[in-house]
Amino acid sequence: MQLQPGEVLHIGGEASVQFEGERALTFRLIRVDQRSTYDGWLWLEGYVLDPTGTALQRRRIFVRREGLRPAIG
Repeated sequence: MQLQPGEVLHIGGEASVQFEGERALTFRLIRVDQRSTYDGWLWLEGYVLDPTGTALQRRRIFVRREGLRPAIG
């Protein structure tokens, strides 16, 4: 999955255990941090969205690339 600014992602338990179940996020990507980290993991910066697509909070999150999914909606 090629990540692009403006993309809306579902961040769930596959991306990181901290986002399992009720803690899953809908996340609009601003940027991918280019700093080196663990193999297969990324720092993402973006906005947590509510069900209507309104930005609620700006966050930086640490996730597994292979666990990222496009948001359906």
